[in-house]
Amino acid sequence: MLRIKRLDIFIVKSFLLLFIGTFFICLFIFMMQFLWRYVDELVGKGLEMSVMAQFFFYSALSLVPLSLPLAVLLASLITFGNFGERYELLAMKAAGISLLKIMRPLIILVCIICGISFYFQNVIGPIAQGKLGTLLISMKQKSPEVDIPEGVFYSEIPDYNLKVRKKDRKTGMLYDVLIYNFKDGAENAHIIYADSGRMEMTADKQHLYLHLYSGELFENLKSQNVKAQNVPYRRESFKEKHTIIEFNSDFNMADASIMSNQATTKSMQTLQVSIDSMEHVGDSIGRQYYKEAIGGVYSNPGGLSKEDTIKITQADIGSYNVDSLFEAATLMQKQKILSSAANRAESLQGDYGFKIYNMRENDYQIRRHGTEWHKKITISLSCLLFFFIGAPLGGIIRKGGLGMPVIVSVLVFIVYYVIDNSGYKMARDGKWIVWMGMWLSSAILAPLGAFLTYKSNNDSVVLNADAYTSWIKRVIGIRGVRHLFKKEVIIHDPDYSKISAELTALTTECRAYISKHQLKKAPNYFKLWMSTGEDDEVKAINERLETLIEELSNSRSFTLLTTLNNYPIIPVAAHVRPFHVYWLNLLAGAIVPIGLFFYFRIWIFRIRLVRDIEKVIKTNEDIQFIIKENHNL
Repeated sequence: MLRIKRLDIFIVKSFLLLFIGTFFICLFIFMMQFLWRYVDELVGKGLEMSVMAQFFFYSALSLVPLSLPLAVLLASLITFGNFGERYELLAMKAAGISLLKIMRPLIILVCIICGISFYFQNVIGPIAQGKLGTLLISMKQKSPEVDIPEGVFYSEIPDYNLKVRKKDRKTGMLYDVLIYNFKDGAENAHIIYADSGRMEMTADKQHLYLHLYSGELFENLKSQNVKAQNVPYRRESFKEKHTIIEFNSDFNMADASIMSNQATTKSMQTLQVSIDSMEHVGDSIGRQYYKEAIGGVYSNPGGLSKEDTIKITQADIGSYNVDSLFEAATLMQKQKILSSAANRAESLQGDYGFKIYNMRENDYQIRRHGTEWHKKITISLSCLLFFFIGAPLGGIIRKGGLGMPVIVSVLVFIVYYVIDNSGYKMARDGKWIVWMGMWLSSAILAPLGAFLTYKSNNDSVVLNADAYTSWIKRVIGIRGVRHLFKKEVIIHDPDYSKISAELTALTTECRAYISKHQLKKAPNYFKLWMSTGEDDEVKAINERLETLIEELSNSRSFTLLTTLNNYPIIPVAAHVRPFHVYWLNLLAGAIVPIGLFFYFRIWIFRIRLVRDIEKVIKTNEDIQFIIKENHNL
């Protein structure tokens, strides 16, 4: 029987509170980004609050699946970062609870979140997308609210251009009004100039009502004679003039069926039915086009009989002198032949261009529906994948709050978005198989999540900067120096007489090693990669040296301790083969650029090893001299 422990309740509560907060933050950010895309369709159109409320409501519903993965990633990072920063994670592991057991209640919770995400995409999302798409089309079709600026022409009213020099916003009066009416074309424009005026909307919001005062009207009269050079015009002066302009400023909702064929407005079952239908239609059209191509103009030119067609098909064009036949025709016949061939080619080009467009459009719609089908699964699954990335990262980083977790989560999400969007475009454009493009991001995130979970469960230093810095220094050849200080408490003093004899033996061993190996000479390239053993002599020398240094570090002499710091830190494996596996050494030697890099690196380390051993010999002599001078210490 499944028992819910207090620790599980504590973990779920810590995660759930953060998840709810980060979810609404992510949803708000995505909504602002979505609003920025359509800001031009909303500003200046006088939309009612009910319309704006519908827009925000449906956009929020459609953005819920996209906000859930980022919220899971951020919440898991902060939760386990807080656990690590407050040493709660350490206490859990010290109690014998592994990381996977700590994550177990959250895994169940995130699986529920995955189900909610899938439900939103498969049931609620298509409805919200249909409503939102219809609403956006209706917003685009709505005429803008009339707000005529001062000193510039205003062209938002169809077939009219208006310009006012000044307007009084309190009274609504317009001064120095200039109106161009292009209903009859630009050449027959009606021009109205008025000293002042007022504009208002009719009650049905279908017309603009203009009240103009103290002005003139100019109008070109259409001339009956096209060749007439002088076109008469009409001029009219008025004290007061009233005119009505058609301008529909009311909001009219478009037909909801306009979005019915879009892939984003369909559930998985509907998408599969649509894909099957489009594939069946595409196969039928393709077979029909194939029959038309086989039985068309190329197989039976000019409507010849079957016997003649076979004869022409089997004939060799080399047995006919086409140029001589063409030259034998008259000039009019040549022109007719060329014109007929050109018309025929253009007709065939247009026909096949139309057929290619139909086939490509059908294939494109199949791919769009296929990508949408896979997208409903991949986005839902990404919640679980992001959790297996965020939780181990939080345990490794051990930083809570909104600092480091936000930076890491944003970077991870950007990488995911770029990979996912690239795969989606590849699948949509037919450059990749649909399932391959849509599952690309999941195929990359899954191994990353497994790797981080494994490393965090084993308390690895995968994100420890010092470990990488140490590795880089080791590859380049940078090494540290010794820092020996006088100890506060010394239990046993060094046996200087014994140490002096051991230093002499170490010096003899070092000189013998240098004379035997001739390390300054360039090593044999082929023998270097075929070598299977390690340099045990250097290891023995280094082990003996470190033992002597450890014993001499108990000295009370400041001079002796300072001299001990002159001993180099010897890398015992840098001057031999680079890899422990034999076949990797052979492979590195076979790939010449890589082999040359390691070859010259090993040669440099061999020369440095000689200098290190010589320095060891000199330091041995200095220490023996200090012991001899201060043997009564």
